[in-house]
Amino acid sequence: MIYASKKTGESSMPMNNPMWQPSEKRAAETRLADFMRCIGVGVDGERLDYDQLWQYSISDPETFWLELWKFCRVIGDPGSQILWQGAKNQLREACFFPEGQINYAENLLKRVDENSDALIFYGEDGSHRRWNGATLQRKVAQIQSILKQEGIQAGDRVGAIVANTPEAIAAMLATASLGAVWSSCSPDFGVSGIQDRFSQVEPKLLFCTDGYFYNGRWYDFLPRAEQIVASMESVKQLFVLPYSGDECQGQVPGVAIKLGEGQETFPIEFHRAKFNDPLFIMFSSGTTGLPKCMVHGVGGALIQHLKEHQLHCDIRAGDRLMFFTTCGWMMWNWMVSALASGASLVLYDGSPLHPNLERLPDIVAKESVTHFGVSAKYVDTCAKAGVTPVETHDFSSLKTILTTGSPLSGESFEYIYAKWKRDICLSSISGGTDILGCFVGGCPIAPVFVGECQKRMLGMDVHIFNKTGESVTGKPGELVCLSPHPSMPIEFLNDADGEKYRKAYFDQFPNVWTQGDWAELTSNEGVIFYGRSDATLNVAGVRIGTSEIYRPVERIEEVFEALVIERTHNAYSELVLFVRLRDECDLSDDLETKIRNEIKLNASPRHVPAKIIAVPDIPRTRSGKIVELAVRHVVHGIPVKNLNALANPEALEFFKNLPD
Repeated sequence: MIYASKKTGESSMPMNNPMWQPSEKRAAETRLADFMRCIGVGVDGERLDYDQLWQYSISDPETFWLELWKFCRVIGDPGSQILWQGAKNQLREACFFPEGQINYAENLLKRVDENSDALIFYGEDGSHRRWNGATLQRKVAQIQSILKQEGIQAGDRVGAIVANTPEAIAAMLATASLGAVWSSCSPDFGVSGIQDRFSQVEPKLLFCTDGYFYNGRWYDFLPRAEQIVASMESVKQLFVLPYSGDECQGQVPGVAIKLGEGQETFPIEFHRAKFNDPLFIMFSSGTTGLPKCMVHGVGGALIQHLKEHQLHCDIRAGDRLMFFTTCGWMMWNWMVSALASGASLVLYDGSPLHPNLERLPDIVAKESVTHFGVSAKYVDTCAKAGVTPVETHDFSSLKTILTTGSPLSGESFEYIYAKWKRDICLSSISGGTDILGCFVGGCPIAPVFVGECQKRMLGMDVHIFNKTGESVTGKPGELVCLSPHPSMPIEFLNDADGEKYRKAYFDQFPNVWTQGDWAELTSNEGVIFYGRSDATLNVAGVRIGTSEIYRPVERIEEVFEALVIERTHNAYSELVLFVRLRDECDLSDDLETKIRNEIKLNASPRHVPAKIIAVPDIPRTRSGKIVELAVRHVVHGIPVKNLNALANPEALEFFKNLPD
């Protein structure tokens, strides 16, 4: 593959060697290359220039997003106006396809092949079921009929506390088919955590699972469901989706839904909503207060996901996507949208480590998965455990591995290529629940460089700003977006004047979306992430990303994972590093010296912590992200307002009242 030099137009190769590069044939056959040829941008003979296409996409957003609509064959009417910039040309007020008419579920269900697998489910307990396209449509029709009997209409809110099963997807699509609004979280949340979320949403109807498996144990959810419904006046009915797909286990406090084969069904009704009508209500992690409720639009979610799936991930009809997620993480919504590209979804519910770390690779190989997605933490865990699927599994169908949730270390890049598959597009993607999508991520026609997200996403004018608001390359700074994009939230709930929304993204730089990530734009036009901005350390006036410390520390064999904070004491700041060690290891003087030397050698003397403390566990959110801010609060005696947002809140206890 030949790449164009941005400065001269002459062919050139990046200075540092890529870990992977697509063959000319593979690049030419991607959906991205098809799109470039279709619109006549970024292609000159055999030469494909992604950076030229990206520049076009941000320079002429109206043409780009309309061409994308046509290329992805979106079902609906785009209307005559593509982008309304607002009366004062404010990014916050920008609105795509303001006259558009669309239905999310219609775009997914009319792309599934009736006779081919649509949903393939594996439960931790060994349960397994397989729905073809016709079965999925029949189940959606059955649930839609139930919703209509309950009086659910366009704009009504439906809540769900569900496991990652086919029935959960059918319930979501039935809700969306009527133009109603779906909001879900996973059943491993505590009662108060669920109440914090749905008390703000005020759903008219609630779905839940009867229970779920995790680490070899069955958790009965029905007692909690009864407690939750009793506390919420808005909920008029509770419907229980059996985890088994057949019969509920336990005493059902509502109505059990059994989606039988012989039940009469009718054609699915699709309500064409406005492009910017609500579809999903998503939640922030809420580790420092009540979760923010972000309302995402019907068309914005769909067209953003179509772009990311088809152009950035090269997903097409017949592919099989498996992303390990729960229904409480935005990656579940992202994954389900791949049905609109004709892909099949391979679902897994339970612990990815049970009974061993080969559970997910087993499924990937057995089901000929083409696109496999996991958290960066899962990759790191596999690396430390010495998992080597390349020696034991047939990954001949696997084209792309996707990672997100936290920065993927350089060592993890090397591990994937050495121990999983050599010829693979490793796409480290990053965005957020805030946009229900990605700012940076994969590019199937471009090389992969160690430690970097490949490219800035099309239609997203992403830059790195220094503290004075200047765009910089090769230096860490704030990740920002200067362009409007269709999946910006419509609004936050309970934010009538928009002040919460404005403070969340537009406070730091005027009329610029600030994501809150500390990152660097590289000479390859890729992006390196150093952690969240609110967790960034400030040592002697120099800002340091937390991952700059984690990378050398977590390379040390004795260290399982680490967390670092800046501690302020008597007007003096110092770095404190907490390490979770392997079971057989102790924090000896020699190990402390080894850790300090590794940091000094691979980062800088400024990165070396004043204290190193061994901890039994490190707190993290339910999507696997470690929570530096919550630990910093505890160390400084500040209450953590929402422990229910954490997967292991008990881990915070160790950090209370530590001796100096």
